[in-house]
Amino acid sequence: MPHVAFVPFTGFRVREAELRALGVELPGLHDRAAALARLPALALLTLAGLTPPRWTCSHHELDEVSEVAIEEVLAARPDLVALSALTASVEEAYRASALLRARGARTVLGGLHATACPDEARAHVDAVVVGEGEPVWATLLEDAERGALRPVYRAGAPFDLARAPLPRLDLLGSRARPRFTLQTQRGCPLACEFCGASRLLGPFREKPAPLVARELAAIAARAPRPVIELADDNTFAGARDPGPLLEALAGAGARWFTEADWRLGERPALLRDLAAAGCVQVLVGLESLAGRPAGMGPKAAPLERVLDAARAIQDAGIAVIGCFIAGADGETRASLDRLAAVLREAPLADAQVTLVTPFPGTPLRRRLAREGRLLAERGWSHYTLFDVTFRPDRLGVEELERAFRELLRGGFDEGARAWRARIRRETWARNPSLRRSGRGPCSGS
Repeated sequence: MPHVAFVPFTGFRVREAELRALGVELPGLHDRAAALARLPALALLTLAGLTPPRWTCSHHELDEVSEVAIEEVLAARPDLVALSALTASVEEAYRASALLRARGARTVLGGLHATACPDEARAHVDAVVVGEGEPVWATLLEDAERGALRPVYRAGAPFDLARAPLPRLDLLGSRARPRFTLQTQRGCPLACEFCGASRLLGPFREKPAPLVARELAAIAARAPRPVIELADDNTFAGARDPGPLLEALAGAGARWFTEADWRLGERPALLRDLAAAGCVQVLVGLESLAGRPAGMGPKAAPLERVLDAARAIQDAGIAVIGCFIAGADGETRASLDRLAAVLREAPLADAQVTLVTPFPGTPLRRRLAREGRLLAERGWSHYTLFDVTFRPDRLGVEELERAFRELLRGGFDEGARAWRARIRRETWARNPSLRRSGRGPCSGS
């Protein structure tokens, strides 16, 4: 029987030594990075769910790209190795592919970076999947069996999420997982200029609630009362009735996290239902204080209105991680000082700050390329969200780098962390699903 090995390259990457050291001192960043690193790679597990029975499958989470790690993959005697990577990790995927191909294995690469840069990716692998993998996966496997892989596979139409398979969670083995990933939609109705995910894999679509319930049952079979992170760009931004989805989540007895925009805080009935259904935390993009990036549409609003919405979300018992981006056009030392003050004083249960990054395929990258502002000497390993990758319009590159480090130190010092920890405790004390279960917000037991 032919065999396909799935190898994901996921999680945060922090390249610069001082920021790595600083990240260890920032519990919010450190904990978030650790949580992402442990999340199962849903895209490849989903493709495994579409793999026909005549193929056997294995899943390999590599701690590093090394001869020893590659030997682990090759031990499965794969006829095909499917790789997936984001921009910051794509060079690791390229190194892995080179080692695998040198030993006679054939490789295919998919994901956001491969979709945006297929010509580059083709130089490193035997085949590239541009866009969603589901529509082309059966054909690609047939070609692999015949020894006739094409250089590029591109879907002719968006994948219908009503046909979504059950991800192959069994490939994860018996190791306990602190969290699981589940997707209820793809894309986002908005088109923020800097967003590297919302439109690259096709238009906004929502998965039918019965399929979500089926996935929840599969997760619960592995981990009763699980902790789940929704792999959505902007849950509840669509027009569907959220009731069936929330019923499915509540029925699983899950504690769950998601991403949504601040307008959620102006829907009080929905907030009540979210908290009752087990939602304990939501990441909300507050974006830049220096200006409003293009494409945000109705998400663009004054900071006070956004913070009022965050308060309403937390009043319902759902902790808000306020996600800010620094370094956008218009950023100055004064605007960064203002952001530092917001981080110390805003009524947020937690916060995350990253640098605006011109990912391939985004309108932001195309604009900066036209303006000649991309830093060509800074390769993909710099696209971590914590490295400067273009020339700012009002600050020097080194000036922004220094200011960003100062911002992290000041905005995440002991006093700011204690302030946010108190808000988290008070928020979760109001969450009805936590009160009923007597469980902690991150506990799977």
